[in-house]
Amino acid sequence: MRTTEPPPWLELTAEQGDGTGVVPGAAARTRAELFTRLAETLDLPGYFGHNWDALADCLLDLVEAGPLALTVEDADQLLGDEPPAQLVALLDVFDDVWSHGRHQVRVVLRTAPERLPELRRRVTAG
Repeated sequence: MRTTEPPPWLELTAEQGDGTGVVPGAAARTRAELFTRLAETLDLPGYFGHNWDALADCLLDLVEAGPLALTVEDADQLLGDEPPAQLVALLDVFDDVWSHGRHQVRVVLRTAPERLPELRRRVTAG
């Protein structure tokens, strides 16, 4: 999936957002933290298994019901305590949901302007 540009469902920005579906990147530096934040923010079902396959299944269910919008604030910190392959896995899950879901998927990764180049590098690497 990786190219020099983010996929069409993903926006990298330093602009202020509307606060819809917000996950704080500083509170999602590990997979466990990310899964907890996504479960809370997206109101994932209690049976969500806190792994990549379970996340893909739950997100596909959400996208069958309607559009999915998620914003990660301080996204430069997202999965920052994990190996780079974990961010790749997250982006692959969203790419799969975007490709196979019935409704629109939109993910916004927001960070400070000076950290945007590094975030872009992390997102397009892999």
